[in-house]
Amino acid sequence: MQVADNTVVQFNYILKGENGEVLESNAGQSPLAYLHGHRNMMTGVEKALAGKEAGERFSVTLPAAETYGERKDGLTQRVPVKHLTGASRWRPGMTAVVHTDQGHRQVTILKVGKFMAEVDLNHPLAGRTLTFELEVVAVRPASEEEIAHGHAHGEGGHHH
Repeated sequence: MQVADNTVVQFNYILKGENGEVLESNAGQSPLAYLHGHRNMMTGVEKALAGKEAGERFSVTLPAAETYGERKDGLTQRVPVKHLTGASRWRPGMTAVVHTDQGHRQVTILKVGKFMAEVDLNHPLAGRTLTFELEVVAVRPASEEEIAHGHAHGEGGHHH
C-alpha cells in the first residue's frame, strides 16, 4: 500500500543538519505514526513520504519553509521560570518546553533571572536546511475514528 491521504504511516527517521551532524533520531525506539493528509506532519516530510511503500528508505533535504519555518526576528517573550520544563537550572542557549494554549512549544533561553526568563519563540531548528533519512515501516488504511479525530491511534500515534 502506498502512502496517500487517510493512511496511517509508521516511519523511522534520522534528522541531520547542514554539516551532516545528527540532530535527532528515533533509532532504537518505536516508529513514529501519523495520519497522512491531515496536517500532522511537516509539509516537506509529508510530501516526501507521499507515494512511498513499507520498506522504502530514502533521504530528502528540505528548506526551512517546509520544516520548522524561517526564523523571525524579534520573536521573544518574557515568561515565568516556573513555566519552563526540561531542566532544573537554566542558562542562555538551553532549550526549554513551554506549555501554551496551543500545546507544547520548544523555546531557546536568551536570558534568565530568578523569576523570569526571556525566550526566543522560534523553534530551535527554524531557518535551517535539514536532511531527513526516512524509512517507511508500515502503511495502512486509517480507521473511520482516526479520520474523524484527525490523527493516528495506537503505537507511535495518539492514545486516548
